[in-house]
Amino acid sequence: MTTSVDRSLFQVGDRVQLTDAKGKMHTITLQQNQEWHTHNGWLVHNEVIGLPEGSVVETTGGLKFLAFKPLLSDYVLSMPRGATIIYPKDSAAILGIADIKPGVRVLEAGVGSGALAISLIRAVGPTGFVSSFERREEFANVAEKNVRHYFGEKPSNWALTLGSVQDAILEDKFDRVVLDMLAPWECVDLASEVLVPGGVFLCYVATTTQLSNIAEGIKSSGNFTEPESSELIVRGWHHEGLAVRPQHRMIGHTAFLIMARRLAPGTIAPARRRRPSKGAYGINELEG
Repeated sequence: MTTSVDRSLFQVGDRVQLTDAKGKMHTITLQQNQEWHTHNGWLVHNEVIGLPEGSVVETTGGLKFLAFKPLLSDYVLSMPRGATIIYPKDSAAILGIADIKPGVRVLEAGVGSGALAISLIRAVGPTGFVSSFERREEFANVAEKNVRHYFGEKPSNWALTLGSVQDAILEDKFDRVVLDMLAPWECVDLASEVLVPGGVFLCYVATTTQLSNIAEGIKSSGNFTEPESSELIVRGWHHEGLAVRPQHRMIGHTAFLIMARRLAPGTIAPARRRRPSKGAYGINELEG
């Protein structure tokens, strides 16, 4: 008879996020007979092991910390970076907009530091699969270390390939294609080939020029639905008694998300009725 482990209690090997009274956070990995030293005493790991999450722990000098296991957002914001990460607000939106769920097969290109890869791997579960491509070796190395560290090992439902996805020979079909790269419009034909009908093509781009280029590339291919674009801006709020106001700092623009779905082969979607803005396509085009 196997004994179940209460995962609400801290165990050896768990990462623990310690937050002091000023809101400053520190992360340690619990080990037997180890100590974590601060400017005011040290914390003995053995005294944390076995406690439930949400406990208050104290150093030998009387410094108190609130102890929790870090959330995914905490982990990705503090992990080592090779490239700029996709922030949690955008990763969460990508999972929702692209409908990343258990069992789906995802092609990811531009793995960066691995922040989005971790979210994708968790979301598809053991019955799904994530195939990630990264053209820069130094980024790929950082991403693999971050993914391994988060899961404790390299996940069996993840493959990381060093190289450009444009140069890859892909024989498998995918349910989702998610790109974070400088020129995703170069991969529109690739996405058309590897996506199953109804599959989602989603790109993460930083500038309006990139957004325009990928939008026009998707439209001109004729293989996708009308692309939809959005950005997410997060504004925190301060609340102290009756003093309720927006925080002075906010997470503004990080990138645009653009999404379209693969049409069935040979299908021509009904033309979207739109009135172009003046000058949108140039005078000659409008006159022609």
